[in-house]
Amino acid sequence: MSGCCGGGVRRGLALLAILFAWREKACEGLGPSSGDADKSPQSDGTSWDVLHRNRRSWVWNQFFVLEEYTGNEPLYVGKLHSDVDKGDGKVKYVLSGEGSTSIFTIDENTGDIHANKRLDREAQAYYTLQAQAVDRITNIPVEPKSEFVVKVQDINDNEPKFLDGPYLAGVPEMSPLGTMVVQVAATDADDPTYGNSARVVYSIIHGQPYFSVEPKTGVIRTALPNMDRETRDQYVLVIQAKDMVGQMGGLSGTTSVTVTLTDVNDNPPRFTHKNYQYTVAESLPMQSVVARIKAADTDIGSNAEMDYRIMDGDGPGQFNITTDEDTQDGVILLLRPLDFETKSSFSLRIEATNRHIDSSFLSLGPFSDTTTVKVTVEDVNEPPVFSAPLSRMVVSEDARVGTSIGRVSAHDPDNSNSGIRYSIDRNTDLERFFNVDALSGVISTAKPLDREANSVHNLTIFAMESQDPTQIGHGVALVSVLDINDNAPVFAIDYETLLCENSMPGQVIQTISAVDRDEPLNGHRFYFSLAAPVASNLNFTLRDNKDNTASILTKRGGFRRREQAVYRLPVLIVDSGTPPLSSTNTLSVRVCECDSDGVALSCGAIAYTATGLSTGALMAILGCIITLLVMVLLIVTMRRRRKEPLILDEERDIRENIVRYDDEGGGEEDTEAFDMVTLRNLNAMRDPSVRRDVTPDTPTFFHYPPAARPAAAAANAARPAYKNLPDNVVFREFIWDRLKDADVDPSAPPYDSLQTYAFEGSGSVAESLSSLESLSTDSDQNYDYLSNWGPRFKKLADLYGNSEGASIFS
Repeated sequence: MSGCCGGGVRRGLALLAILFAWREKACEGLGPSSGDADKSPQSDGTSWDVLHRNRRSWVWNQFFVLEEYTGNEPLYVGKLHSDVDKGDGKVKYVLSGEGSTSIFTIDENTGDIHANKRLDREAQAYYTLQAQAVDRITNIPVEPKSEFVVKVQDINDNEPKFLDGPYLAGVPEMSPLGTMVVQVAATDADDPTYGNSARVVYSIIHGQPYFSVEPKTGVIRTALPNMDRETRDQYVLVIQAKDMVGQMGGLSGTTSVTVTLTDVNDNPPRFTHKNYQYTVAESLPMQSVVARIKAADTDIGSNAEMDYRIMDGDGPGQFNITTDEDTQDGVILLLRPLDFETKSSFSLRIEATNRHIDSSFLSLGPFSDTTTVKVTVEDVNEPPVFSAPLSRMVVSEDARVGTSIGRVSAHDPDNSNSGIRYSIDRNTDLERFFNVDALSGVISTAKPLDREANSVHNLTIFAMESQDPTQIGHGVALVSVLDINDNAPVFAIDYETLLCENSMPGQVIQTISAVDRDEPLNGHRFYFSLAAPVASNLNFTLRDNKDNTASILTKRGGFRRREQAVYRLPVLIVDSGTPPLSSTNTLSVRVCECDSDGVALSCGAIAYTATGLSTGALMAILGCIITLLVMVLLIVTMRRRRKEPLILDEERDIRENIVRYDDEGGGEEDTEAFDMVTLRNLNAMRDPSVRRDVTPDTPTFFHYPPAARPAAAAANAARPAYKNLPDNVVFREFIWDRLKDADVDPSAPPYDSLQTYAFEGSGSVAESLSSLESLSTDSDQNYDYLSNWGPRFKKLADLYGNSEGASIFS
């Protein structure tokens, strides 16, 4: 049994023809039987070897299917056939494996294989299938299952692609011809082993004549020498990759390559001008910027960095030049003050040099340049200048007022040579010890001086131009005050001298020294002695130690505090000045009780205790007095607090609001400031059993008729019968009655609220209820309509209605 195969393309058919020829040749002399051996005699007459023909398996090569088939009918792939198949329809062909149902189908009767879908080699290059021939009735395989491959044959359906594009590259400017810039690479998804579908060549579409590309490698190189960045610094190239080795019909793809020329130091600095002119004022402060110059360098970055220096010029040390690192400017600075009158112009020769020089371009010339800068000084009106900024003067402290001690001098530095007027800054001479002559500058004393108070005077002198008073110069006059002996010596400190009662004669009880405010501080010689009145006393003596100290000694012993507690010893001190000065200083000596080591236990007079109360008793009495005073103070404070108005809670505030009606009321709005419940409930009287501590003597404005008094109870005998009163006094008597109750009520707060109504109110539904006229006459007006006004006017309806026998209290 053999398998016959064919393809849909010419190459496949040729291959199948070769296979058929090989099969026929291999089968010559073999019968179609299933393996019986044929015998033939040998040429030498001996018997033939028995030859056995084994049962053949499936024989085929790969099937080929063209990708991207676009026909309307299924694409014929090939044919399977078995020798067992006699054409009687007993054999059925079965196909399994990759795509056996979705992509590939087989005619079970003929073994023809077709592809039902378009195949893409780039998605899957081959399919592995299994074929089998089975008995149609029993499904028993008549041939063993065998595997074969359907290979998708490639066509040129994919263009080259630059997966890393677009590209960015750089190359130094002025590079030699053929310098490599970058390498590009394109990939083609077609089969590189079949035909030229994946063989790519490169070409440059845009970017000539500056750059070129190698067709096979994709290496981009410079095509022109000495490309200058300062002329053009960027190029955009378009590179094409075409398959089929660039032949007609090949597919192509493109990418862009941006090439930037990097800078090299191929341009020296150049000044745009050979001469620069600047003008500055002579008052320009030191370290100020005089001018800024710049040498142009078309390079960038570090290649454009440069240094400036002053090569030569007049006025050495007058100027300096540095480089501004941000702008690469040359900054000329002033090092010394300018003076128009001394020198009015300067000329400087300045050089600019590149810091980083590339030796490859030294042939282009020196990488430096020079220029000349002329600085003209402009005259300004300057303030006067003192001939000596600091003038030192001396004066004796006993100098008379008006004594001249020195002279200051200033001049106008300008050509105008204006006159000068002098004055003293009084902030430096607050007490006005000195004066200065406005024209001559002579300084003299204005007050007596005291060296001990101020030994040095630091005066600021103003020099002002006569023509322009705004121009003021400053000078300093340092006046030192010379000392005279005008201060007598005194004790160095306030001495506290203690003398023990058990002191012996000749004992030193105190060593004293002196000070003198006059000069010299350490050169005085002081002489000590007792003043004449006590020079011959019997208690103490003084010994001058000849070293500006003196010792006080006792002449006797047996000092007693009871006899004399303090001794006062006048000491005379004389200095060595010219003329010598002296002073008498009193030394107090206190007699003390001392222990055996001479340590004072108690000093001064002994306090004698009189007969009477002891100290403890006196302290107790004092404590009692203080306690009584505190109690009295607390009582007074509490009483004062009781007199203050009580701040009660709202529910405990039981005060009465007394309202006095002197005029027509304010309508319903009057009730906003006081409680009307009391007037609306006239029968709400206080309990008659409440105690009345005080009976107020309040006049009654209406004399009650005897018949009007109720006789029910004695406690209510004083209560008026309101229903029997005339209408014009009902409220008046009720209010006065409640006022009396409030005055005698000990539980009520000690204040009342009185409110006066002197205007006609607004907002009352009943309009005016004035009693000025209605209650002053005996009118027969009908008030029955009040009962129709609602609950607010119920009381008025009861009071003024015509209900006979009705009580006015409800």
